[in-house]
Amino acid sequence: MSDSMIYGNTPCFLSARNLVNHPEDIKNSDVILYGVPWEGAVTWGAYTGCELGPKVMRISSERYSGYLPELNHLDVFEHLTLGDKGDVDVIPADPESTKERIRSFSKDIWDTGKFHIALGGDHGITFPIIEAYIDHSGKKVGIIHLDAHYDNNITSVNDPYGRGSPFARLYETEGVRNESLVHMGIHGPRNKPENGRLAKEVGATTLTIEDIRQSNDLRELTKKAYNIASEGTDAVYLSICSDVLDHAYNPGGPVDGNGLTSHELLTIVHEVCRNGVVGIDFVEVYPQQDHNDFSSHFASFIILYALAGEIDHRKMRQK
Repeated sequence: MSDSMIYGNTPCFLSARNLVNHPEDIKNSDVILYGVPWEGAVTWGAYTGCELGPKVMRISSERYSGYLPELNHLDVFEHLTLGDKGDVDVIPADPESTKERIRSFSKDIWDTGKFHIALGGDHGITFPIIEAYIDHSGKKVGIIHLDAHYDNNITSVNDPYGRGSPFARLYETEGVRNESLVHMGIHGPRNKPENGRLAKEVGATTLTIEDIRQSNDLRELTKKAYNIASEGTDAVYLSICSDVLDHAYNPGGPVDGNGLTSHELLTIVHEVCRNGVVGIDFVEVYPQQDHNDFSSHFASFIILYALAGEIDHRKMRQK
């Protein structure tokens, strides 16, 4: 375990063995994680403060090892070394400049070729992260987007990069194949008719919560989503909003009922990553809504299941 602190009382995520400050630290890491403590210039009612997500998720993660007895007694950190690169230095209330800082920071990580994990922050971070990957690689990208909501508003109250708009920007991004973009887990009346219409118009696929519930085999449905995301693309990226979970499992997220259970989300994440992704983000945790930090703790489970999937993917590639 590492005694290194990111800042103050904030440890590396999951006691990462490498605090990534130097090229040698990158060389010794299989996976690079970082935080994006950003909440856009526009906030909504009581649900503010997701910029604290990376800090509280790191503090909560101190409780956990990498051992998952339910996954064939896998110890994640016997196979992968995690490096924590700290946080993007965001500029409060300046979305344009912050977008460029996220893009630059994440591009440096994409350039290393390491598996890429970002902890938000709000969902607006996904657009510059994927944009940076396209800049780095020149490749076509498919996306699996796990969320209650489409997040494809044309603008978010005059902020084109706000939390409600990243997928509208990604639809417009050269390098993103819209026919290989899957909105999965969509549900609830905080979506609007124009959100579903726009997704259909650009050629994206929607798999609603009802599609998931009616499936006889969740792993098979997830493989279907992955096949759509990988068709005609060079890489697949996974973006996870906490509110794809039912609020009973996500007290630190927006109140959205009829969502996934924790078991369903972990099964989907594991299966997607078994098939191969270049990176993931996990966003929209609001610690001050969650007095026991349940949602921040659950971030460790999500990341460990993703890495367990990545381990399986690497083993399959070696065969």
